[in-house]
Amino acid sequence: MTARSRSSLFLLVAMAIGGCDDAPRFSTAEPGEAQSAGAATVNKSDRNAFSMPSANLSPSRRLDFSVGNSFFRSPWVIAPATTTARDGLGPLFNTNACQNCHIKDGRGHPPEAGADNAVSMLVRLSIPNDPAFARQIEQLGLTPEPVYGTQLQDMAIPGVPPEGKVRVEYDSMTLHFRDGTPVQLRRPTLQITQLGYGPMHPQTRASARIAPPMIGLGLLEAIPEAAILANADPEDKKGTGITGTPNRVWDDAQQKAVLGRFGWKASQPSVNQQNAHALAGDMGLTSRLKPADDCTSTQTACLAAPNGEGPDGEPEVSDNILRLMTFYTRNLGVPARRDVADPQVLAGKNLFFKAGCQQCHTPQFTTSADAAEPELANQVIRPYTDLLLHDMGEGLADNLSEFQASGQQWRTPPLWGIGLTQTVSGHTRFLHDGRARNLMEAVLWHGGEALPAQRQVLAFDAQQRAALLAFLNSL
Repeated sequence: MTARSRSSLFLLVAMAIGGCDDAPRFSTAEPGEAQSAGAATVNKSDRNAFSMPSANLSPSRRLDFSVGNSFFRSPWVIAPATTTARDGLGPLFNTNACQNCHIKDGRGHPPEAGADNAVSMLVRLSIPNDPAFARQIEQLGLTPEPVYGTQLQDMAIPGVPPEGKVRVEYDSMTLHFRDGTPVQLRRPTLQITQLGYGPMHPQTRASARIAPPMIGLGLLEAIPEAAILANADPEDKKGTGITGTPNRVWDDAQQKAVLGRFGWKASQPSVNQQNAHALAGDMGLTSRLKPADDCTSTQTACLAAPNGEGPDGEPEVSDNILRLMTFYTRNLGVPARRDVADPQVLAGKNLFFKAGCQQCHTPQFTTSADAAEPELANQVIRPYTDLLLHDMGEGLADNLSEFQASGQQWRTPPLWGIGLTQTVSGHTRFLHDGRARNLMEAVLWHGGEALPAQRQVLAFDAQQRAALLAFLNSL
């Protein structure tokens, strides 16, 4: 029996011991459990833990990784400029470098009080879908706000007004664990001020999104579609209350709807398209996949601003630069887990299963043999996500739909690396808008399909809560 089959057998036996009501009894670590990304796992846990290449990337291919990293890390400049490989920033943008949002390739955060701009948090915009914009809805998944488009840009080049400023204010609410221990949660209110192009549509929906971690994206892309769809149960035929739903989204390259995997609502189908859309929306950089600046018809100064030009008349982000950035972002390695055999961590793992968290945060997949990068193929990975949409209740709702995702649905975020957030990014702000200040707050915001799990956690005593956090921080 191979190590992989032993690992799978161990997990199946453990799960057979009990479901949500009776916790599986993991008394020891599973074989290979510490290697979250299989042979691609990085054995690093310092501030650079999210910035390392996949461990099995060959020395020759690490050169492309380094070049892609340079374009991801370094600032782009306004056109025209002598730095032709990096010019074309704007006219409207949120930041001038990918690394500014994905701090050390990690997690963004909402703006602090008094901040001039949001930097590592952006705001999605839409209005209720109108059949007159059927083609836009098919390709964008929503109807853009007529003046400001699909994303608010709070920065601009000289001579072009920025679209507005973003501020987040919080109201407090208190929950109590069964033992009486209080915990305070913060509910954010998004405020957009200093609008540069007049009032927004009266039915505008705005959704704050912090930048997610960059690790393991190529491995998530390499999970076979059939394996993802096997966990889907949109009509709850299994009667579990968990209705994982796939998002079907527009693929710019294939010109058809395919399975969505990336973004807070699984609205992007591939790493390459996710990059192209982020370059366009966040930095105003054109590419062959996104050839037009992010200016609406009423933003005349934006439309009149000069464009940068890649080599031989290519877009601002040439095909080769986009290829290198995609190679880099596909191959950012996942750090190894820590303390997987620690008794407290194992106790927390049992409680994680007892609460039913694994029903959405699927522990394990095997990547396909035809992955986009050979190093990512045939790997047993432990991302703790199903990449499906789930109704998380009114408390987390943003009321903004994207393709099949409703205003209450969110993609299950991967949990691998989550315990290194403070080390890498210097903060512990979680959930799509960063409202949670720590992992326990993030857990307690779970509603909708996850409400039974949240209630289980509220029933845990102090020792059990510490064990659950020890497990999450080991990931």
